[in-house]
Amino acid sequence: MKMILFRKFRVLILMVFLIACSMHIMIDLLPKLERRSSSACSCSQTPSEEPQNWAKHRAKPGSESGWPNKHTLRILQDFSNEPNSNLSSHSLEKITVGEKSEALKRFEQLTGDEKRHATRDSTFKNAVVKGSRLSALFEHPLYTRPLPPLTDEDTLFNVNTDIRFDPKAAENPEWNGEGKDGNYAPTGEMSSDSYPNWLRFHIGINRYELYSRHNPVIDAMLKDLVSQRITSVAMKSGGTQLKLIMTFQNYGQALFKPMKQTREQETPPDFFYFSDFERHNAEIAAYHLDRILDFRRVPPVAGRLVNMTKEIRDVTRDKKLWRTFFISPANNICFYGECSYYCSTEHALCGKPDQIEGSLAAFLPDLALAKRRTWRNPWRRSYHKRKKAEWEVDPDYCEEVKQTPPYDSGTRLLDIMDMTIFDFLMGNMDRHHYETFEKFGNETFIIHLDNGRGFGKHSHDELSILVPLSQCCRVKKSTHLRLQLLAKEEFRLSALMEESLQTDTLSPILIRPHLEAMDRRLRLVLQVLADCIEKEGYSNVVEDDMVAEGMNTGTVPQR
Repeated sequence: MKMILFRKFRVLILMVFLIACSMHIMIDLLPKLERRSSSACSCSQTPSEEPQNWAKHRAKPGSESGWPNKHTLRILQDFSNEPNSNLSSHSLEKITVGEKSEALKRFEQLTGDEKRHATRDSTFKNAVVKGSRLSALFEHPLYTRPLPPLTDEDTLFNVNTDIRFDPKAAENPEWNGEGKDGNYAPTGEMSSDSYPNWLRFHIGINRYELYSRHNPVIDAMLKDLVSQRITSVAMKSGGTQLKLIMTFQNYGQALFKPMKQTREQETPPDFFYFSDFERHNAEIAAYHLDRILDFRRVPPVAGRLVNMTKEIRDVTRDKKLWRTFFISPANNICFYGECSYYCSTEHALCGKPDQIEGSLAAFLPDLALAKRRTWRNPWRRSYHKRKKAEWEVDPDYCEEVKQTPPYDSGTRLLDIMDMTIFDFLMGNMDRHHYETFEKFGNETFIIHLDNGRGFGKHSHDELSILVPLSQCCRVKKSTHLRLQLLAKEEFRLSALMEESLQTDTLSPILIRPHLEAMDRRLRLVLQVLADCIEKEGYSNVVEDDMVAEGMNTGTVPQR
């Protein structure tokens, strides 16, 4: 009797196991079944019907809507500023990486004159608009200083045996302009002028700048970020908040930060800097501010209104992202993705009904082709609710930094001062790391990535951001002169920012109080520098980086 009961119990356990497996398989196959059933439907839908029936949206012939068979997204770059962000990326899309590598290899084979034509400033000049402060600013002598002559060692891409291109690149035909369907077709010979704009941006990077002042490629690439068809979307790994990697029809890629707050919302006073929301409009404004300051260390960023159904949900190949879409009680399309914080139904991103705005930041070159090094910011905050960082309790902290490589020579310490001023004008307290291109060693600019926590408070000036400047009392002469210029009434930083931001699709980007706050903060920066000069003398504070025309190198005197 006991044996019979034991056998029946085993059979019951086996049946429960089989049922559980069957349900798991059915759940996994559900997206594919929905795609087949929806593709069999021949009825059309009006735009107003789409939000209510997004899961049954009819797949158009030749499109990638529905659930793809294979994850083929290539993760090009880690934009998180984390210590592992300088590791080489791993590509899953061999064809597109091969095409990128082939184009870069062909760039190496150009003659010297052709290479200089592709990387140095073109003869293009923005037309001077009557009454335009921005045009007048960019014609000022401080904004027309030439670069030193560029050698192969000063350009990011040239004949360099250390760069390992994808071996499949040689097997892939090259592009030659845009095809009938908007993609870049593989035929014939290429010149640098026929490269897609994102690639022309990449090959223009050099030791001194991410892009030149009057390069028309940058404006063209900003238009691409707004108009190029999105072919693939996936979540970016790492980071505290949701960010998406978008791939375009011309194989370019950008980092998308969706709108989380309105422009009028100010960060509550009790919020810690590390728990604040990242703002898409802050990324856009940071790019324009960086350009006005003539640093040119922020990759181009543009605002875009995205259709969450057609441009995210229908083209994503990220299974985890696809499963987080839902319809809110207000009948809007929402999703929340996966991340460390703020990725739940309580913090979902919702469209109206399926339109959402966000910032698109152009990717830097693939880490496999142009490695970057990640550096810990010496004035990094503690990221703890009670503990303070060393620089907050030691007034002589900068003296230790000055004796530590790479801050004991070259322009690195002065570049940190530039970044400090840049962050203070935005109110950004979240500068924990920064990056440089490994090829250029320590004699190069630092890249200002991840600016989403700027422009959170217009009613408060966070003076602790200026501590590096007040402790070190060092600044470049060119930076000091530009700050004085931007404080003059005929230019005025707030007016320049307002004019520059009007060119973005999502304008207005900043509300008036944020613009006025920048003028106020600029006066505070100049006051700190004036106090330093009074205390230590002009020559000990202002480092003359204009001795050799256009040279942005030099040494930090040892004291």
